[in-house]
Amino acid sequence: MKARIAVLAGDGVGREIVPEAVKVLKTVAERYGHSFEFVAGDVGGHAIDNVGLPLPQETLSIAKQSDAVLLGAVGGPKWEGLEYSLRPERALLGLREQLGLYANLRPAKLYPMLADASTLRREVIEGIDMLVIRELTGGIYFGKPKGIEQLPGGGERGFNTEVYTTDEIRRIAVVAFEAARKRRKQVTSVDKANVLESSELWRRVVTDVQKDYADVTLNHIYVDNCAMQLVRNPRQFDVLLCNNIFGDILSDEAAMLTGSIGMLPSASIGSKVGLFEPIHGSAPDIAGKNLANPIATIASAAMMLSYAFRLDKESQAVERAIVTTLELGLRTKDIHAAGMRLVGTAEMGDAIVHNLPS
Repeated sequence: MKARIAVLAGDGVGREIVPEAVKVLKTVAERYGHSFEFVAGDVGGHAIDNVGLPLPQETLSIAKQSDAVLLGAVGGPKWEGLEYSLRPERALLGLREQLGLYANLRPAKLYPMLADASTLRREVIEGIDMLVIRELTGGIYFGKPKGIEQLPGGGERGFNTEVYTTDEIRRIAVVAFEAARKRRKQVTSVDKANVLESSELWRRVVTDVQKDYADVTLNHIYVDNCAMQLVRNPRQFDVLLCNNIFGDILSDEAAMLTGSIGMLPSASIGSKVGLFEPIHGSAPDIAGKNLANPIATIASAAMMLSYAFRLDKESQAVERAIVTTLELGLRTKDIHAAGMRLVGTAEMGDAIVHNLPS
């Protein structure tokens, strides 16, 4: 097949890990007879430095005209003083909104050989295999009104609005139930329906959608209890369905259960172009030092092969290469343990390419 891939490395370690994923995708194309065209664009702080905007129109056009988007990371201390509308992170919100990426899929699966890298006991985390599905274009990050206003008596008032419509909830719930059908047929919907009206509607709509999925079990859980259960008994979860802000927080918690946030990929999907990125940030403290773990980005490329191009065989080959590389004892600094071979970003990428099945 032929495909056009937008490559947005972004900031910090994004500029080191994305080339490793591209290297893997190029090898997959060569070995399996595909043709991938890679088109680079500036995004985030790097774009701000070059043209003064976190998401230039040229980059947005590249993304819209591609079959999939591979993103690294954005942000860093350098740009923290900018007003919110010009900060690197606005590029992420802009891409999600402009590409209609309403569903974020974040698998959290423990590689058995990394059980000791987790901060939790082995008996708690062994067997973790969950999928966090996060609504991505609604909720408090997009709701209006929002802003900071002056108070008559002095001081300021900051406000954001948590808002969801029936249609927004329904479409993300369908994604969750469809995903559960391919897994262990269990959806746990996260809300705060005891105190939030938006969550009350969320629970009601999700319950209604479940009527079309009699083969899938639905459970409801309050977000605070879910946060506790993730560290108490994470194996109980199969598919976690979350609104935007709850999914943002809980998916990072789920990632750390697996040993390192540098191991977890994600896919953001909508009506057409999907965006694939690691869930970690730009890690400016280690940027440019060949220390970053590229596995999350490479695993995101594997998700691209499956979700964007329906190349399941190729996606599984990349996953097998990651497992083989870890079984051989190669580790980046974030997952390093005694007796293992410490490698840098580029060497880990090279090893995964080398271990790709023919």
